[in-house]
Amino acid sequence: MATTAIQASHIIAYDGQEHRHLRDGLIVYEGNTIRHVGRTYDGPVDQTIDATGKLVTPGLINTHAHLAGSPLDKSFIEDRGNPQFYMSGLFEFLPARGGAMTSEDARACIDFSMVELLRSGTTTILEMGGQSEYMAERAGQIGLRAYIGPMYRDGRWYTPDGRQVCYDWDEAAGRESFRQAVEFIETHSGTYNDRIRGFLSPSQVDTCTAELLQETHALAEQLDVPVQIHVSQSVNEFQTMLQRHGKTPLAWLRDIGVLSPRVLLGHAIIIGGTSWTNYPAGDLDIIADSGCPVAHAPWVFARRGIAMESFQRYLDAGITMTLGTDTSPQNIIQAMRWAAVVSKMVDRNTEVATAREVFNAATLGGAKALGREDLGRIAAGAKADLLIFDSATLNMSPMRDPVKNLVYYAEMEDLHTVVIDGETVLENSRALNVDQQEVARRLQEAGERMWPKMAGSDWAGREADQLSPLTFPAWVEHETA
Repeated sequence: MATTAIQASHIIAYDGQEHRHLRDGLIVYEGNTIRHVGRTYDGPVDQTIDATGKLVTPGLINTHAHLAGSPLDKSFIEDRGNPQFYMSGLFEFLPARGGAMTSEDARACIDFSMVELLRSGTTTILEMGGQSEYMAERAGQIGLRAYIGPMYRDGRWYTPDGRQVCYDWDEAAGRESFRQAVEFIETHSGTYNDRIRGFLSPSQVDTCTAELLQETHALAEQLDVPVQIHVSQSVNEFQTMLQRHGKTPLAWLRDIGVLSPRVLLGHAIIIGGTSWTNYPAGDLDIIADSGCPVAHAPWVFARRGIAMESFQRYLDAGITMTLGTDTSPQNIIQAMRWAAVVSKMVDRNTEVATAREVFNAATLGGAKALGREDLGRIAAGAKADLLIFDSATLNMSPMRDPVKNLVYYAEMEDLHTVVIDGETVLENSRALNVDQQEVARRLQEAGERMWPKMAGSDWAGREADQLSPLTFPAWVEHETA
């Protein structure tokens, strides 16, 4: 195995307890494993990467994403929301988009999303959705470290009239999807040098029976895999669970015995004790007592005027916070920024949700949620998942505190190099194993196929331009006399 040294001006290194800022240091990795971090190294190396004037950080862990459709949200889902559903897009916009898509469109979305992930520094992704076989193949080829969870559920929600959320139940189909998810995990986990692993992903708390969730949790213990479920993600879901059980979604999960440190809570943002529910507090204590990590995806909510109340309160409760992108753009740098800024706005306090805390969430928090002490850090024995940022760009200079610059100012183009599992997969801000222009072209074609078909999957038969009117009307050429 080749030994590589990276000589860098700035390294965010891990000392066994916390990240530290190492100036003028080096990292040595052999194969896919870091062997040394420090100021000097006297051993032999096969190659040296000169990162003078650059910043090296651990790869970022993105704990919540849907790659097979979210790029086609762009230029459709923004600036629109039904107050009947408290501005959530789950019940009208996503069904209209999803029902108009083909498998070819979904594959175009996956390839496009993976480029976004690499270009913004995600080296480990937790993907929840469909097209899992293709997802595993493409992640393996492109070089991502991917946890893939084919989603399954006993029922689906829908709206027949834009006023209410209804449920269509088919438990037999749910069990079959569960069986297929387990088969995927058993078949694909450990492939591509163990970069591909599976996890169990019951879709939403309100679309799964207690029995399915209990079977999921028991099997997760047996297989030793993570679980992630969407919970407390909309006001409608919160109210539905109160009506069904007389309990909050999180209290119900606790009482049926399916909360534990291996269960990632997708979103957990609409909870008791917040203005969104006008319901007594207690959910934060449930999360903290269970040891469940939270996968927080701030952008997907912020774009609809919805905020977690607040990121800092979850940290103060002792909850392991992680970060995800959920939807387009799959940009984990922006997720750190939105998590920090929205929390400051909610708390009206600039000193909360600091760069340190959101960076920790995107590195050490994600690693803890996955039970991976070999990820999210630059330390001997950790995987060689590394990011090299140019510190001399307009965004990143002047550099005094590299993590503050990264969280509050960096953009995709500032990321120069990505190393995953010891392999360079992005260089000079371009993914090496995929044609970026080609994936953008294919996504445009997918959109052109999808937009004219949306009326067929919308409850009211509305065209795309009715669901989401264009920002400005089309130009009309006026004849002159």
